Amino acid sequence: MYLKEETDNTLIVEKSKFICYIRHVKSEEEYREYLTEIRKKHRDATHVCSALICHNIRRSSDDGEPSGTAGVPILNVLDKNGMDETCALVVRYFGGIKLGAGGLIRAYGAAVSECLAKGIKVEDCTYPKYSLKLSYETGNRIDHFLETNTILIDRIYDTEITYIFALDDERKLESIKEYTRGQLPEKIGEETLQKVVK
Repeated sequence: MYLKEETDNTLIVEKSKFICYIRHVKSEEEYREYLTEIRKKHRDATHVCSALICHNIRRSSDDGEPSGTAGVPILNVLDKNGMDETCALVVRYFGGIKLGAGGLIRAYGAAVSECLAKGIKVEDCTYPKYSLKLSYETGNRIDHFLETNTILIDRIYDTEITYIFALDDERKLESIKEYTRGQLPEKIGEETLQKVVK
């Protein structure tokens, strides 16, 4: 699971500003590039602490904060929320009041939790993909059903209509058979799509 789009959030704790950025990344290299980009954007920040979860890779950095007070809390929040292919960076601007180890752990954790709550969580799901060629008359009869009950990928209009769709539940093939009076779609492979996680 990862966030559909890059998400950011700002948290103020005892005059210190914690700006969290969370992004979907597919490799450690993408994570490092993103870290470089955020460091350039916040050249004057006191710290840019970070964590990465990408399949079996786990990385975290305190970036000068006391050991275990920043990177690990960031990583723990990602882990507890079941995130993968995700990096979180927290930029800190020191506000003049020391927070202590416990305060830092809470602040970095809260910055990531709030940011995750703002984003749309998605996961990649692979579904069987089908092609169904129909007359316009039959197409008119089944169009609404396919629109609302399948993952409609394309409609190709020619002498007939060809529907390309994916199914999240193959039991729907029975309904398609009823609408088309016995005509079943042809399986043409698989489609990997993002599914929103509630």
